[in-house]
Amino acid sequence: MEELVRAIAAALVENPDAIEVITVDGEEGTTVIELHVAPEDMGKVIGKQGRIAKALRVVVKAAAVKENKKVSVEIMQ
Repeated sequence: MEELVRAIAAALVENPDAIEVITVDGEEGTTVIELHVAPEDMGKVIGKQGRIAKALRVVVKAAAVKENKKVSVEIMQ
């Protein structure tokens, strides 16, 4: 899942070298993927009214369902 999030984020941002993806085990078997990008790229990852962020979460959840996992994506500052 980490590679999927990294690949999608790299396609969106101006500074792909600043991308950092951290996987954290959350509550009740949920895995939390934290996405860190450069401050100037935050708007590109979030999108207008959060549409890109929502789409990213949907894609990751769909991939997680195939592996019988619960995954959520958090975009960190």
